[in-house]
Amino acid sequence: GLAHADVTWVSHCVPGTEGFTLLDELPAPYDYDYFIWKGVEPDLHPYGACYHDLHDKLSTGVIEYLKAHGVARVIVGGLALDYCVKTTALQLLKAGLQVVLHLPACRGISEEGGVQAVDELLKAGAHISRTREELALIAQG
Repeated sequence: GLAHADVTWVSHCVPGTEGFTLLDELPAPYDYDYFIWKGVEPDLHPYGACYHDLHDKLSTGVIEYLKAHGVARVIVGGLALDYCVKTTALQLLKAGLQVVLHLPACRGISEEGGVQAVDELLKAGAHISRTREELALIAQG
């Protein structure tokens, strides 16, 4: 019954819990040039990182930030490849950005879902890298 949420998942990444913290090896949120807070409101939680709603009206600002800084190509990775990562990559492609999906930085909920996501992203125009060497070659453009 949530108008702007894809699915109600088991609670995860809840503010104030250990699951909300970043890995120790990553910088703190304020150390990034741009940081997106997602999923803190249960009614505004679609899969992609670019919008807070299912109708792509409430921007997180990431597309605007990237374009304002002259970014043309984005490397995408994360959890879950078959949901959040795929949706984010499709949103970025729709916004006219080039997308490189770096597979070693991704994990799917299911292997089949991950394979389907890669296929869909290839068809949508994303580049896929499977190694650091491939990523470097794609990045050189």
